[in-house]
Amino acid sequence: MAERKPLISGNWKMHHNHFEAIQAVQKLSYVLSSHDLEAVDVSVHPPFTDLRSVQTVIESDEIAIALGAQNCHWENNGAYTGEVAPAMLAKLNVSMVIVGHSERRELFGETDEDVNRKVKAVLAADMTPILCCGETLDEREAGGAAARVEGQIRSGLAGVKAGQVSGLVVAYEPIWAIGTGKTATPEDAQEMCGMVRSTVRSKWGDEAADKVRIQYGGSVKPVTAPDLMRQPDIDGALVGGASLDPDEFARIIAYRLVS
Repeated sequence: MAERKPLISGNWKMHHNHFEAIQAVQKLSYVLSSHDLEAVDVSVHPPFTDLRSVQTVIESDEIAIALGAQNCHWENNGAYTGEVAPAMLAKLNVSMVIVGHSERRELFGETDEDVNRKVKAVLAADMTPILCCGETLDEREAGGAAARVEGQIRSGLAGVKAGQVSGLVVAYEPIWAIGTGKTATPEDAQEMCGMVRSTVRSKWGDEAADKVRIQYGGSVKPVTAPDLMRQPDIDGALVGGASLDPDEFARIIAYRLVS
């Protein structure tokens, strides 16, 4: 089985202007040790207006943190007012793009087909998609969580080759746990992340399933991160609110130091 290096990603959502973003990244680099960054891959995903500023800080200070984006369009140019193309992000040395976050699906009406087009566009621009999936509370209580998430994986990755799947990231984020303070138990999170890996295995084969990294997202905090990260099919975390505070985010990244 392939060894999967953990990936902890900070999704800043619509927070931090570019001055605050610079300060946040600089402080994060101060509080993280070299051992932290050797043991765990880290990405930050600022708003579009912050990307150039954060890129400059990361590169000039040689900070071992990947620059990510929160979304993109699936076309590389065109009459799409207000949108940002994958090629534009790639020019800023963005390496990872969150695709299909539940807030994009729920608030902005993104469909599985839209998500699939974005996954393919991100891959075509030589960036790594972080494909999000997850169920609502109603779907979970009705016993439909597994079917919902499996459908999102199969639709979101339709037409993607096994070799590409092995290099991307899937983030399981139960919608009922995002921004609510509620977190799935480690056992619940493992069950669903294990199901995601099984879905990849059945469709794209053993190598893709063994290599694809699966994150858990949903009110991840320093106190919950260690137990989540001990689960065999959880390879990282997609962190929302806690990633806005460099000290708190650093404690999540250093989860392995917590007994």
